[in-house]
Amino acid sequence: MNKTKLGRLGEDLACEYLVDKGYKIIGRNYREKWDELDIVARSQDKTLIFVEVKTINTAGGDENSMIMPEDNLTKSKMRKLKRACQSFALKRPEFVDENKGWRIDLVAITTMSDKEPKIRHYENI
Repeated sequence: MNKTKLGRLGEDLACEYLVDKGYKIIGRNYREKWDELDIVARSQDKTLIFVEVKTINTAGGDENSMIMPEDNLTKSKMRKLKRACQSFALKRPEFVDENKGWRIDLVAITTMSDKEPKIRHYENI
């Protein structure tokens, strides 16, 4: 599976997971100049959530000995992500509840050829 298809699969799985948890998806793949937000959502308590999705495929490998998708969220990527989130929030204040604000979450997904994907959700990274 190529990187683009794997990324799209991961985002689809993350959206399903978030909706099952009661989140409302506002948008996907929001672009801000050179930055991108994978998923923009609202939690049940009305907090604006920016979700970064990291997905790896361990088909044919040992899932415990491979790099974790979380490892792909570098300091540089985190700086760009924060910048895009701040820009989104400033340009669209109607999505931000002044009492709740906004936060960044990470959804890390490991897909395996013969098993259900493993999804880990880290809030307020």
